[in-house]
Amino acid sequence: MHSPSHPAATAMAVTGGVISWIGEDDLGRAEFPDAQIVDLEGAFVAPAFVDAHVHVTALGLSIIGLDLSDVTSREQCLARLNAYAREHADEVIWGHGWDESRWPDRHPLTTADLDAAAPGRAVYLTRIDVHSAAASTALRQQVPGLTEATGFHPEEPLAAAAHHLLRAYARDALSAKGRATARRAALDTAASLGLVSVHECGGPEIGGLEDFRELLATEHGVQVTGYWGEAARDPDHARELMASTGAAGLAGDLFVDGALGSRTAWLQEPYHDAPHTCGTRHLDAETVEAHLDSCTQAGITAGFHVIGDAAVAQVVEALERVAARHGVPAVARCGHRLEHLEMISAAQAEQLGRLGVIASVQPAFDALWGGPDGMYADRLGVDRGTQLNPLALLASQGVPLAFGSDAPVAPMNPWVTVRAAAHHRTASSSISVRAAFGAATRGGWRAQGIHDGVTGTLAPGAIASYAIWETGDLTINTSQPGVQRWSTDPRSRVPALPDLSDATAVLPKCLQTVHRGKVIHG
Repeated sequence: MHSPSHPAATAMAVTGGVISWIGEDDLGRAEFPDAQIVDLEGAFVAPAFVDAHVHVTALGLSIIGLDLSDVTSREQCLARLNAYAREHADEVIWGHGWDESRWPDRHPLTTADLDAAAPGRAVYLTRIDVHSAAASTALRQQVPGLTEATGFHPEEPLAAAAHHLLRAYARDALSAKGRATARRAALDTAASLGLVSVHECGGPEIGGLEDFRELLATEHGVQVTGYWGEAARDPDHARELMASTGAAGLAGDLFVDGALGSRTAWLQEPYHDAPHTCGTRHLDAETVEAHLDSCTQAGITAGFHVIGDAAVAQVVEALERVAARHGVPAVARCGHRLEHLEMISAAQAEQLGRLGVIASVQPAFDALWGGPDGMYADRLGVDRGTQLNPLALLASQGVPLAFGSDAPVAPMNPWVTVRAAAHHRTASSSISVRAAFGAATRGGWRAQGIHDGVTGTLAPGAIASYAIWETGDLTINTSQPGVQRWSTDPRSRVPALPDLSDATAVLPKCLQTVHRGKVIHG
């Protein structure tokens, strides 16, 4: 049992969806002689995970539809599209996950590529970051105003406003039944990975309000907390948006900028591999400050999607002005969130820590694109490209961390997230496995405003939300082998975790997921 309050525990009792006791086997049998006993035969029990940033319907569409996230070349990508087009009669072929930065030629899909692979078909294929998409001629011709929108190109993938128009049209072609099937597939997958709660980051340009409302109304064992990315003009408008959407906050993917892979993240200096551009700014300083001010006055969680250093600077400066106007406590009590937060300075991290702003971050991004030979280095140069996602810096400045996947952008498996945080490609940005596990469990609950001190742990009085894992050795990962061996001894009073030191080792397998005392998987 992974319990910081009872590190030697090997058993726990659950009563009415709440952990009523935790300790050792013999004591438990004596304390609860009439209890139903489940022998887990040596399995590992830990608090269930929370994914603090997902796009449920989009993830589901990639699960049940055309998933391109594992293709390694243009030829393989187009062959998969061709096979899918021959086997499916979708009004719009919706695919996701291609990443040209991992292909030999490093060149994105073109309109001609799609037309040749799926002749006459309407095809919409999002790049892995979902900030640009390739589209066939048959689809492009159906979208009003597309050629006049910013970000349009006749052959290259569409970005910015052109992509938003394209995505909205493709989204409207999906049936209500298709959306529902996709949602259930995504939530079932979450439960199978030991997740009991996900934060949906919705907005007008992502899934649309209809999909957002449908998701919040979906009955499933996995708890969905929705954040709506639309800027508020004043406190009354903020309250109206909350009431009309059913959101838990006006945060999530309210885009200040785009993504590095699509060269739409807003930078202070030009891209290394595209010196003609610094990316795209979607919100000006006045809109950002008005949103933060409105939500702070209304006591609502605000937040933004920020990746580039120029975007981060704009938001941090606005936060400081709002704090000067209403006071630091007024800002801190709202639990404002910044999603991704990939490029940040030490001074900015200190400011966020002081203001109680939550960093909702995705460590798997570094595993996918970090390091001196990764996509970040291609886009920004090695010096800038190896300084992204500085988890250790954020933690050192007291910035609360909540881990997510941004699925379908990165793998939803939370052990992938924890391992990526502990084995950052820039070693000085790593955090411990224990801290990473906390950010993937307690951190997600705290990010949605639950500060009772026990939710997200195995302790008496906590909700019985846990997962049971088949795993290998349990340990505390340290640089000193003697300490690591000692830490697995129950007398050390340190709760152990699966050994994630080998980047190629098989990750723990989820045997059962339980939320509030009810089995939702296994």
